[in-house]
Amino acid sequence: MAPVNSSSSDNSPARRILVTGGAGYIGSNTTLQLLDAGYEVVVADNLSRGHRAAVDPARLREVDLLDTEGLVRVMSEKPLDAVIHFAAYIAVGESMKTPETYFHNNTAGSLSLLTAMIRTGVRHVVFSSTAAVYGMPTTVPIPESEPYAPVNAYGESKVMVEKMLDWFDRIHGLRSVCLRYFNASGADPDCRAGESHDPETHLIPLIFRAVQTGTPVTLFGDDYPTPDGTCIRDYIHVSDLARAHIVAVESLVKGGASKKYNVGTGRGYSVREVLQAVEAVTGKPVPYQFGPRRDGDPPTLVADSTRLQSELGWKPVDSELTRIVETAWRWANRKA
Repeated sequence: MAPVNSSSSDNSPARRILVTGGAGYIGSNTTLQLLDAGYEVVVADNLSRGHRAAVDPARLREVDLLDTEGLVRVMSEKPLDAVIHFAAYIAVGESMKTPETYFHNNTAGSLSLLTAMIRTGVRHVVFSSTAAVYGMPTTVPIPESEPYAPVNAYGESKVMVEKMLDWFDRIHGLRSVCLRYFNASGADPDCRAGESHDPETHLIPLIFRAVQTGTPVTLFGDDYPTPDGTCIRDYIHVSDLARAHIVAVESLVKGGASKKYNVGTGRGYSVREVLQAVEAVTGKPVPYQFGPRRDGDPPTLVADSTRLQSELGWKPVDSELTRIVETAWRWANRKA
């Protein structure tokens, strides 16, 4: 896997990037890829859901997203070229139990960050958005022109930030790229970072847990209008996702306009296909049981990412399902 190269010449200073939520799953993987490509990186994270061990202590600034003054201090240390903003809560089910938590952290926290950026003169941000902004899409694969229609508070909290970014561009000239993720998965191929949530809600780690413990994993719904009755999702390897952030940063610092892009492969896999891939990679049967459908789960979510590929030259290279499962399995069995 070749790293994405920075556009800075050998005689130019490295671009300096602030990564919020850089102690989390996608943030820590993106930080590694930025460093591999020669960027200078500072991480802002309050460690409420991230992992201290995922960040070099010299890079970590332990600050809460809602602490605008603290963010201003971090941004004022040295000039920044851009911010990559990951810091957010991501559990859809939790957002439907305590929506106030999601609007407070995800939406108000993002407003705090944007306020700090305006105060310190930082005018480029790549925002970690989500396919949840689409809700139950009418077109699959989903184009970026699909209207906002979130069906949970998590998705709504991200829609609000996307709309704020439109206004901050219009009024303050703060340019942004919103990357709408589909199912982030896999681990760093060199096993330097991977997925570890508490509680874990993502399918592949939950299937691994069933393999390792023998306790059946509950899969939600086997009566969807899909070929095998289970949900179909677009799984994007976290390394491909990290590369999308880097090309987005480069687009902005080179003068590119604010844009919104889907980040996916255009290929969907069903839950049963993921089960089969895990069994093939691990050589072990997966104990599982089916439960009822979860409210608001669309039968199929697959990205149309042709805009990202054509405009920024990004392509998924690590997102074949077996590759995703292999890297994630190595991470799940790493030695402490």
